[in-house]
Amino acid sequence: MTIVSYAGITRPSFLLAHPELPVLVYCKLQLNTLSTFRIPSNDMKRTVVTRFRCYVAERTFESTSVGSSLSNTGDVRLGRKQRSSSSLYSRPSLLEIKNDKITNRAKVYEFLRGIGIVPDELDGLELPVTAEVMRERVDFLHKLGLTIEDINNYPLVLGCSVKKNMIPVLDYLGKLGVRKSTFTEFLRRYPHVLHASVVVDLDPVVKYLQGMDIKPNDIPRVLERYPEVLGFKLEGTMSTSVAYLVGIGLARRELGGVLTRYPEILGMRVGRVIKPFVEYLESLGIPSLAVARLIEKRPHILGFGLEEQVKPNVGSLLEFNVRQSALPSVVAQYPEIIGIELKEKLLGQQCVLHSVIDLGPEDFGRVVEKMPQVVSLSRTPIVKHVDFLKDCGFSLQQVRAMVVGCPHLLALNLDILKRSFDYFQVEMERPLDDLVSFPAFFTYGLESTIKPRHKRVAKKGMKCSLSWLLNCSDEKFEQRMEYDTIDMEEMEMPSFDMNTLTEPRSDDSASGYDDSDDEHI
Repeated sequence: MTIVSYAGITRPSFLLAHPELPVLVYCKLQLNTLSTFRIPSNDMKRTVVTRFRCYVAERTFESTSVGSSLSNTGDVRLGRKQRSSSSLYSRPSLLEIKNDKITNRAKVYEFLRGIGIVPDELDGLELPVTAEVMRERVDFLHKLGLTIEDINNYPLVLGCSVKKNMIPVLDYLGKLGVRKSTFTEFLRRYPHVLHASVVVDLDPVVKYLQGMDIKPNDIPRVLERYPEVLGFKLEGTMSTSVAYLVGIGLARRELGGVLTRYPEILGMRVGRVIKPFVEYLESLGIPSLAVARLIEKRPHILGFGLEEQVKPNVGSLLEFNVRQSALPSVVAQYPEIIGIELKEKLLGQQCVLHSVIDLGPEDFGRVVEKMPQVVSLSRTPIVKHVDFLKDCGFSLQQVRAMVVGCPHLLALNLDILKRSFDYFQVEMERPLDDLVSFPAFFTYGLESTIKPRHKRVAKKGMKCSLSWLLNCSDEKFEQRMEYDTIDMEEMEMPSFDMNTLTEPRSDDSASGYDDSDDEHI
């Protein structure tokens, strides 16, 4: 008795054959099984012959086995042979792909070296596959105004795709209001922005700045002045620097103006920069609240190097006979004095005043104490003002005394000086010695203060000094007009009062910032 059966299973990537499956005929199988069972009728022996062939991954395996239920002897033969590929297309091997990449990258490097770009830092960076695409990328950077030197300063910019990186970032900056004329300098200072994601990196920073009360119209100005701010973490240096300044007394409503004028504050570390600066000014005798007011008015003073500028300049002031006790007043009146090239200015100005009015070193120290801005005056206005006073009839000795008493005379508008002096001579009919005693007379408004007060006093028939007449507020003057006698203790020269920096603010004190540069008079 003979039984012949065919069975097969096919799958896309795996073929299996089993000789004991039910009889099945499948005409298009890749795996065929032929099983033959012979059962002789004259004995109990049964012989099973099994032969199967399977194809896996284009290889042929063939096996034939003969087994007996009565013995364990058997013979297994396994053969394998390579069959030619039947794929419709051939794919390059991994080695071929790797070699192609190396070849293409070498061509790109060769192109870059040919135009003067050093590609040493580009290893490992994803670059264009062909030199032609890289050429387009370099040409686009040239159109933005970047030179080969700029690219060499930050060669990683070549890893930015024009369409995927550069254009979206530049479009976003343009929509914010950043001027195209500033793009070149913007990218020179912070080329990393071209790697940024508009949604993930840039937009959150812009929203944070707006949350700091920076007006939307001022955002472009902030970014143009300090593009590096786009790379800061929101909860990092930016938040801590702002929190510290508010903590020492900087008014929250002034914060937007302060950051707009000097956004570099957002990148300053509190422990390394801001706090040591504030504490040093406090050590000079300036209260922390007064320091906060100075920062509100002149936020750029935080950029003065403490060790490189501030401390050496304070030493120079002491060297030129400014008294230690006067340092707080000097810095408060003219904060820029601790950040300029001071020693040369002090030496030059001392020589000028000595040659013009024969001013000595000690008196020069008093002049700087009362008007530290004098270090920034040029020789020409000083000579003109001294000549005017001499023409008014003052002697050189009197002029020197007046300058020491009120150095502001050297910086006032000459037309104002002339009108005030004419009124003093014609209407007030006072001797010149009164002006020598109170040269600050010229610093008061003629129409707003001098004329109305003089008329009140003249009408009442009172005789008083110029200091008693002018050196007080309007409220105090009204009180003085009730006096029967003049209190000599109130006849003092005006001086800078540190308390003006620590007085409580009125509600209307919060105002926009002034762009005028009044570092020089």
